[in-house]
Amino acid sequence: MIWKKPWFQYSIVLLLAFVWGSSFILMKIGLKSFTNDQAAGIRMLLASLVLLPYSIKNLKHLKKKDLKSLLIAGFLGSFIPAFLFTKAQTQIDSALAGMLNSLTPVFTLLVGMLFHKTKFQILQVLGLALGLLGAIGLIASGNGLEIGHINSYALYIVLATCFYAININEIKARLSHLTGMQITSLAFFFTGPAALFYLLTTDFAPVLENPNWALHFLALAGLGIIGTAIALILMNSLIRYTSAVYASSVTYIIPIFAIMWGILDNERITALHLICMLIILLGVYLINKKK
Repeated sequence: MIWKKPWFQYSIVLLLAFVWGSSFILMKIGLKSFTNDQAAGIRMLLASLVLLPYSIKNLKHLKKKDLKSLLIAGFLGSFIPAFLFTKAQTQIDSALAGMLNSLTPVFTLLVGMLFHKTKFQILQVLGLALGLLGAIGLIASGNGLEIGHINSYALYIVLATCFYAININEIKARLSHLTGMQITSLAFFFTGPAALFYLLTTDFAPVLENPNWALHFLALAGLGIIGTAIALILMNSLIRYTSAVYASSVTYIIPIFAIMWGILDNERITALHLICMLIILLGVYLINKKK
């Protein structure tokens, strides 16, 4: 099967890094008209609607023993992080958001060691420490709402990466018997109604006052359909055929694309940001090092 071939796995990692590296700038565009919660809700609702035909088709594969894991995949793996990311990007740049997202493999290894008896080596522990050090440096170097010198909005992304780690380990440990399409479609079968219910409680009148709201909605549509629905099908398939930490390592390539988009959008990238990012990348490299 092609999913078992290393070259194909590498290709999927690069594709996901590009898609998710571009998602931060799409969020920023969407936030020009919509509130952060509306942007997240629209993203989740559109992803759920695109997947709905497959959700209905795959209901026959829904087993009681898988329900908890699918709820974790839907809400901790997508729904809640979507709201955390848009909240964070009201105060921090998309490039910084992309860099902080590199913490996912670090937490994936940590969750695996604590709850799933994942074996580890000394180099991986060193990598874990370096990743956390780099993330702390990125948080401390940000601007926005500050507690002392720490950008508290960056902590929303750190929390999101913790949820991603829990989700990736849960899928690897308990949902590997399902395909990526089955996992994603069944998980979004539960998140769709929650997103719709929330959006019905919000006020869209201010949104319509912006003459460019349709363009901003289009950015969120791309984020929901391509950056969420399609990307998660690929990601969940990758988790099935590789290790949890390997699949999560896509996030250490994401900052490269996020920075590229940030530069094009005239965002300010400092030397400290780049140094901290390199520390994170070195940490994640050590985590994934086999020997």
